[in-house]
Amino acid sequence: MLARVGSLLFWTFIAVSSLLLFPVAVIIWATTVLVDRRRVVLHRFTCLWASLYTWVNPAWRVHVDGRERIRAGVPYVMVANHQSFLDILVLFRLFVHFKWVSKIEMFRIPCIGWNMALNGYIKLRRGDSLSVAEMMRACERTLAEGSPIMMFPEGTRSPDGRLKAFKPGAFVLAQRARVPLLPIIVEGTSRALPKHGFVLRGRHAIRIRVLDEIAFASFAEKPIEQLAEEVHEVFAAALGERDSAALAPSAVAPRSRASGHGGHEGAAR
Repeated sequence: MLARVGSLLFWTFIAVSSLLLFPVAVIIWATTVLVDRRRVVLHRFTCLWASLYTWVNPAWRVHVDGRERIRAGVPYVMVANHQSFLDILVLFRLFVHFKWVSKIEMFRIPCIGWNMALNGYIKLRRGDSLSVAEMMRACERTLAEGSPIMMFPEGTRSPDGRLKAFKPGAFVLAQRARVPLLPIIVEGTSRALPKHGFVLRGRHAIRIRVLDEIAFASFAEKPIEQLAEEVHEVFAAALGERDSAALAPSAVAPRSRASGHGGHEGAAR
């Protein structure tokens, strides 16, 4: 009962605070859009907005390791495992510039989704090949402008917190754009808020680990299937799941090159 009441208060706080903070985002966008084409200032404000919800919740102790590994000004394809809706909030705790790839439904959420649009985050309509192609073109343009892209190569949240198969989209993008990959490990969020639920689950330590970047030269000529499998293995080893983290063949088959995107799905379920 206490968990349900606490969860109701938390989601109510998100709703009310979003109503108050979105006008601030509009003001920042309107006053900086002509001089800050990449919307770095607005994204930094969005980092503060999202981090507010982990700062005020005493049940979550978020720790970030390896932030110093992120080189300023490098247009990475950032790839993170996806355990929970909370991953989106805690990854903003990196306080570095990037653009999300997200399913189009997220952009329809009042205030939060509207702010995503102001930030120029990249929309994706799942199952629509034209949308996938446009998403890839938008990502390539964004990387060329110097902004990193953040993607979840699993494509959707894990139902049990364990690593799922990787879709190839992020790896195709990194090869096309000739940019490095940056693996980011998220731990603890699946216990704090599992998939298919909105009731917060007690006190949990949440950790973000930025691993060493994977230089473009190391995978420039590598088959996408092999690259996806090798990066998956890096994640599996870091999460202690090496023995159980087998890739599904359909996740890396050549026919998936156009349809595998790996954008975040958020909590719109």
